[in-house]
Amino acid sequence: MKPTIQLRLGQHLTMTPQLQQAIKLLQLSTLDLKQEIQEALESNLMLETEEEGVRRDDTANDKNKSEDFNGQETNANGTNDPNNESEIKIEAESMPDELPVDTVWDDIYDSVTPSSGTAPAPSDDGQDFLSQQSSGESLQDHLIWQMQLTPFSPTDLAIAEAIIDGISEDGYLTTPLEDVVTAMDDPDVEIEEVEAVLHRIQAFDPAGIAARDLRECLLIQLRQLPADFDWREQAIQLVDTHFDLLAQQDETQMRRKLKLDSDDVMAVIGLIRSLNPRPGTSVAQEAPSYIEPDVFVYKRNNQWRVELNPDAAPRLRVNAEYAGMIRRADNSADNVTMKNHLQEARWFIKSLQSRNDTLLRVATRIVDVQRNFFDYGEEAMKPLVLRDIAEALEMHESTISRVTTQKYMHTPRGTYEFKYFFSSHVSTASGGEASATAIRALIKKLIGAEKPNKPLSDNKIAAILADQGINVARRTVAKYRESMAIPPSNERKRLA
Repeated sequence: MKPTIQLRLGQHLTMTPQLQQAIKLLQLSTLDLKQEIQEALESNLMLETEEEGVRRDDTANDKNKSEDFNGQETNANGTNDPNNESEIKIEAESMPDELPVDTVWDDIYDSVTPSSGTAPAPSDDGQDFLSQQSSGESLQDHLIWQMQLTPFSPTDLAIAEAIIDGISEDGYLTTPLEDVVTAMDDPDVEIEEVEAVLHRIQAFDPAGIAARDLRECLLIQLRQLPADFDWREQAIQLVDTHFDLLAQQDETQMRRKLKLDSDDVMAVIGLIRSLNPRPGTSVAQEAPSYIEPDVFVYKRNNQWRVELNPDAAPRLRVNAEYAGMIRRADNSADNVTMKNHLQEARWFIKSLQSRNDTLLRVATRIVDVQRNFFDYGEEAMKPLVLRDIAEALEMHESTISRVTTQKYMHTPRGTYEFKYFFSSHVSTASGGEASATAIRALIKKLIGAEKPNKPLSDNKIAAILADQGINVARRTVAKYRESMAIPPSNERKRLA
């Protein structure tokens, strides 16, 4: 087939480098944005914070005032301003407003900041910045640290390590002692020695660790209480001898076995309920997560207002002194580099402004829609999806998704992620809609007000909601209840 040249017209979307950078900054959290800005300040000589610029200008002005006072150097036009506009004027035509759409950022400029998945390089002293960040301590690490402080023989130390390896995240020993004996591969190790080491580990922190079942876990915690602690002995007797009565909540039999009246039995049960049935969860196993709100919501003159957090990111500007060094019609390598840095700084500042404007618009719209939530609480939450905000602000749904991810709003009711205000809806009997968040709040309120000895079943909760005009099935109530980590009615039943 003979090759030919054909001309075709078509339309397609292409992301410009400016748009690529704006999207990248838009999806960053506040903490990630601060790190991104700091790296940009360190790599781009044209960028500076307004605070740094003010301090530099004040220093220069003080110096010039001193020179004028001594009758020394002044500018040719009789002024002492080192940042004279005539000196720093940059011809607009020498720097295009936009790059061609068929290029990418790194094709034209050196990347100001590494990608979010790239770790920063180690500092000059050989220490990695990421290594200085706090990290969570696992339960095994916490137990091994205590084991190293406890005098063990070499054999007992190996047994202790095997036992600690068999402890679950909840703090229970899931490995049978017989398997520990087998793992030692030492014929001299017997199960009695393993049990002796286990009892020493059970004295570690947190209380109740390395128990083999719930009964043993409660007994360990009770026996670690002071001997004169109120109801300690009675609680130990109840858990050790009559644990089945406690599980069945048979108050009559418990009174008879313990020879106590009803109030005293409730005091003993209250002490047992104060114990931690999952001691392993008291040790942090995840790195701490720090949150800094992006916007503040407050009420003034009976109107809800939204403002950006001024401390969320430093205010940037172009360094006028360095910008004034750029000479027109000079194609030297240094001058070209400075021009590229200047254009890159302009785009970075413009992208930050675009991010702040978009963030404020989305937050303001969310507050307008969910005004009843701020006035009355979760039960007044309205159903809301990303499409609603996108249509109201004439933005794409993907942009709203980026804005609402890892962005937080500080309100009089607490600090919430933007996505918290979005939820599905359930139709009501009157033809309206109820938010899933509001239904969860109603379920939580009903369960909180139920009688301890007669908890509400899922069917009963669904019937109560139906009386209020909210038609939800029993399985929907069960799904919402489980999402709030609320046990079923048979497990919520308590003695009066």
